[in-house]
Amino acid sequence: MKDYLFAYGTLANSKVPHEITSSVKQLKHIGDGFIFGRLYDVGEYPGTVLDSDRRYRVYGKIFELPADPNVLERLDAYEAFDPQRPRTSLFVRHRTAITRPNKSTLVGWVYEYNRDVTALPLIENGHYSKASTRA
Repeated sequence: MKDYLFAYGTLANSKVPHEITSSVKQLKHIGDGFIFGRLYDVGEYPGTVLDSDRRYRVYGKIFELPADPNVLERLDAYEAFDPQRPRTSLFVRHRTAITRPNKSTLVGWVYEYNRDVTALPLIENGHYSKASTRA
């Protein structure tokens, strides 16, 4: 059974950080899509909060995960997600619906930001770009 990852920030960037490059190289890009949620500028990276009301969309890339479970474990570590302590993790990995243009919806993993977003700038267009989020 195929498993998928939706990436909307650093992992979707063409310049992936060195510490995670080997894992990202194992992901197979299968297209672009969006999820329902709100995208925030956290500073050095974005954070998304899933939202079922469908008012906001977060756009990103869809990757097929390899069969190697170590890849997901390394991505968890990079995203500061501890499955044993999700409440204290910076991001929490959740399954969500991923919409693809003119194709069927997939269900895959996404890293949801796990901190207070009250004071963070909302990226209303749902597209993360380091250059475009700075004033």
